[in-house]
Amino acid sequence: MSPILPLNRRTAALALSAALLVPALAACGSNDDKKDAAASPSASASAEPKAANLTVLAASSLTDVFKTAGAAYEKAHPGTKVTFSFAGSQELAAQVKQGAPADALVTADTKTMTGLLAETNDPAIIAKNRLVIATGKDNPFKIAGLKDLADTKIKVVLAAPEVPVGRYSKQILDAQKIEVKPVSQEPNVRAVLSKVELGEADAGLVYKTDTLKSGDKVAVVEIPDAENAVASYPAASLKGSKNAEAAAAFVAWLTTPEAQKILQDAGFQKP
Repeated sequence: MSPILPLNRRTAALALSAALLVPALAACGSNDDKKDAAASPSASASAEPKAANLTVLAASSLTDVFKTAGAAYEKAHPGTKVTFSFAGSQELAAQVKQGAPADALVTADTKTMTGLLAETNDPAIIAKNRLVIATGKDNPFKIAGLKDLADTKIKVVLAAPEVPVGRYSKQILDAQKIEVKPVSQEPNVRAVLSKVELGEADAGLVYKTDTLKSGDKVAVVEIPDAENAVASYPAASLKGSKNAEAAAAFVAWLTTPEAQKILQDAGFQKP
């Protein structure tokens, strides 16, 4: 049986034991901290991808906003160059399937992207859009809604049905049981808008964002949400990219607050 020490001696003994334990505990904590730091992403080498020349295939309705976004990305990533190739989503899909040298793809619908699952990595929706009716300057035919487009006196131009905006156009017209006989069917939304701007057509269905750069060349007739369609824009890096990390980093950046502000300032909706 251990002898019972006087209070002052016991206190001193306990203090000595605690003092001896502190260095040991500190050493253990130090080792654990080192292990945690080694496992922590912030302690590892920077995840910033190497500078690269990226080629991004993008839907034509992104032409203006992506020029701004590309410049912002290059400024934030010195040494990286982003080159865009704009066209209708169906044209872009054909290029990807044919093995065109590119790093990332952004389409104006999920259907087109879904058809490229073998060629793309997991996509992310970066923005949404809605359709409007673009008419000639000052809306001379006083078009007020979709039903007016059935008037055979009005020259209506639509995008081809295999183009996302053409498919959305058919969807909303069919839903309202409106029969429209277009004077032409264009390969992308920009071509539709151009026809209206030049006076070669009286009206056309386009994305709302496309009309923002037209100024007073066209008038815009809003389509009620109940009669409208929502276009989603998925972005994905391509499996065949020679700049895989840089391509994935650019796609991820499109979902950041900085990129989202650029998109929304251009009239696109939140994803």
